[in-house]
Amino acid sequence: MDVRISQPGKPLSRSDRAHSQDWVLEPRYLSRKVIDPLMGWTGSRDTSKQVCLRFSSRENAVAYATRYHLNYVVEEPHKPHILAKSYADNFRYDSVL
Repeated sequence: MDVRISQPGKPLSRSDRAHSQDWVLEPRYLSRKVIDPLMGWTGSRDTSKQVCLRFSSRENAVAYATRYHLNYVVEEPHKPHILAKSYADNFRYDSVL
């Protein structure tokens, strides 16, 4: 079984950082998705996509995948570039727009 180990980003709808440092181990989806003709919903017969394991560190997730002989791919988290500025910088007369 192929799995992906990643660190998901913070949801846009939340301001806190709960579970933002957790690492997630989830299966890579190999099955085809099917569109239901009546309702238009998308689904598949593969139930492994319902499994999502959380770990406190990357090393724990890799150790779990190694212990159970899972083929894993580690995706490094994207660190956003944050430009620090103060509120007073919005009103500076010499700032360039």
